[in-house]
Amino acid sequence: MQTRKIIHVDMDAFYASVEQRDNPSYRGKPLVVGGSPNQRGVVAAASYEARKFGIHSAMPSVTAIAKCPGLIFVRPRFDVYREISTSIHAIFKRYSDLVEGVALDEAYLDVTDNKQNIPYASTIARYIKTAIFQETQLTATAGVSINKFLAKMASGQNKPNGLTVILPEDAIAFVEQLPIEKFHGIGEVTAAKMHSLGIHSGGDLKEQTLSELTHHFGKAGHYYYRIARAEDDRPVEANRVRKSIGAETSFAQDLSNVGQMLQELEQIAQIVEQRLEQHETRGRTLTLKVKFSNYHQITRSKTMLALIIELSTIFEIAKALFESIDLENRSIRLLGISLSNLDNAKQTQVIQLPLFQNAGIIF
Repeated sequence: MQTRKIIHVDMDAFYASVEQRDNPSYRGKPLVVGGSPNQRGVVAAASYEARKFGIHSAMPSVTAIAKCPGLIFVRPRFDVYREISTSIHAIFKRYSDLVEGVALDEAYLDVTDNKQNIPYASTIARYIKTAIFQETQLTATAGVSINKFLAKMASGQNKPNGLTVILPEDAIAFVEQLPIEKFHGIGEVTAAKMHSLGIHSGGDLKEQTLSELTHHFGKAGHYYYRIARAEDDRPVEANRVRKSIGAETSFAQDLSNVGQMLQELEQIAQIVEQRLEQHETRGRTLTLKVKFSNYHQITRSKTMLALIIELSTIFEIAKALFESIDLENRSIRLLGISLSNLDNAKQTQVIQLPLFQNAGIIF
């Protein structure tokens, strides 16, 4: 079987970098793209200067401003981001038609058989990074390896403006030394649970049997078992249309206060609204996901005649579904909102990402 050559390209602080590129007065300053703290907004993206203060995407804007009082807030310009993303994807297509966009700022490329017959994927990645900078004045970080998981891990090793290659012979050793919280698909809550089980690195994860992992983590245990062995046979899928858009968060501490639950739900609704705008799509069916402290999970859905896109509508429906649930004095460890029955007329690729720092694996 032919060894695949996969590149993962991740734009560096994309939305924030675009704003700093287009407005010189923002350069070198802590900046976030997102909603105002006066309107209970949520951070969509943070510049590297802002990240030094511990600010990250999906953080409530009021929390971000508390961490950095001089923080600059800029409203998202998704039309601009989409236009730039289209230009970047045109660069990808010079080398391969097997391009899977994960979001406007992130994509996988399969360059095993590339258009220019370049033997080394690392050479292609270098050419792509150079072209992106020359044509957009923005930087990107690339990871190169034999599968999507390893390429994704490689791109996170040397940001910003980096290039990391994980060779086939180095794959297992790389995974074994990787701290478990650095794994793609393992968020803070899952990492904390793994730590409690004595799993601190990829090597520790590899020592777990499949039955042990599925016992502790359900279906996700199959994924953890494979990536601990540097295995990932998922293909790069060009023009894959996602059936839903959503966001969810697991809480480091279970929520027992209904007011706090609704506040978290509103913030999740804001992220979903941003995603709908980002991908120029809308949906008719809203699904609320609730996981209790005992890991029992329920979902509630409602389908509307009209397409759903506005924040007020998303939150109103989610809140009504939430209030129909008998909490029975139970606490909640996860909340999520997703929209399906999408109007995909303007989109070719919609991916649900784990936006929150506490999120577990989402496909």
